Amino acid sequence: GISGAFQYGLQVSIINSPAEYIQSFIRETWLRRYGSSPSTKMITFMWSFIVSVYSIGGLLGSSSAGYLSVRFGRKKAMLFANIPALLGAALMGLSRLCGSFEMIIAGRLFSGVCGGLALNIHIMYAGECAPRKLRGLIAMTASTSIAAGRFAGFALGLREVLGVEALWPVLLAANALPALLQLLTLPFFPDSPRYLLIDKKDKEGCI
Repeated sequence: GISGAFQYGLQVSIINSPAEYIQSFIRETWLRRYGSSPSTKMITFMWSFIVSVYSIGGLLGSSSAGYLSVRFGRKKAMLFANIPALLGAALMGLSRLCGSFEMIIAGRLFSGVCGGLALNIHIMYAGECAPRKLRGLIAMTASTSIAAGRFAGFALGLREVLGVEALWPVLLAANALPALLQLLTLPFFPDSPRYLLIDKKDKEGCI
């Protein structure tokens, strides 16, 4: 779950702490580009879009979870979910350096794709791999991972950690770490027995 439901919980909570810094960045970037300061309504609109575009990405990710998990298998689909996570982290982490608040919007969209995709496949993969007696307990790891991700997001957003003006791009790019961790560890995990038997017709592999 480190890059499944954890990513979702992390991205939901991590955006709250740097709100004022991102709004100041939007104002400064707008002034530098167009020579005039944007209205308060415009800044509020851009900030609201940055927050809510994550849900649009989540919808796209959730919609493609079923196809990808059948086409490539649960494990490979989970690995694939790390691509938009890393892309989103790179865009948000480099946004201030490039002077583009649009990169934050795009990064949040890609992070949403990862969250929607990974959250659904996490539940599917864990449930199908778990022994029957432990299936309910293992399925609960999705909720636990979401809670852990939210806690990590709030902790990283503290002013004593990354919640300061100089480090907010690093804070937004923090989801790259669990994505990299999963890319290094998940290839050593088995694939879902249900996928091997029903979709791949590999009875021996399933057993």
